[in-house]
Amino acid sequence: QVQLVESGGDSVQPGGSLTLSCTASGFTFSNFYMSWYRQAPGKEREFVATISSGGRITDYASSVKGRFTISRDNAKNTGALQMNSLQPEDTAVYYCKAGVGLSTTYWGNGTQVTVSS
Repeated sequence: QVQLVESGGDSVQPGGSLTLSCTASGFTFSNFYMSWYRQAPGKEREFVATISSGGRITDYASSVKGRFTISRDNAKNTGALQMNSLQPEDTAVYYCKAGVGLSTTYWGNGTQVTVSS
C-alpha cells in the first residue's frame, strides 16, 4: 500500500539543526514531486519547501529560505529536509507530501519538531 513515513523530528535548542526524512513506498516515487509542510498548534498547515520529481527544481517559503534545504534520493525512495538555524517559530508537526498531476497526492502522518531553550 502507499506509504509516506516521516522521521527525524526531535527537540532542539534555538540555533540548532535537524534533518527530517521521508520514506516512500507503494508508488513510483521518482514520478512525484515532494513537498514539506508544517502545522503549528492553533495554526493552519503551511507550505515549507518543494522539490521536483527529478530533483532539479526547488522552492521554499520565505520564512525558511536560506535556512532549510530540501533534497531527494530517488534510488532510495527518500526525501529529506535539512533545517539549520532553527527558531522557536519553527516548532510544528512537519508533514511530507508527494504528488503528481493535479489530483494525486499522498501525505505522511507527520513528525514533531520542537525548538525551545
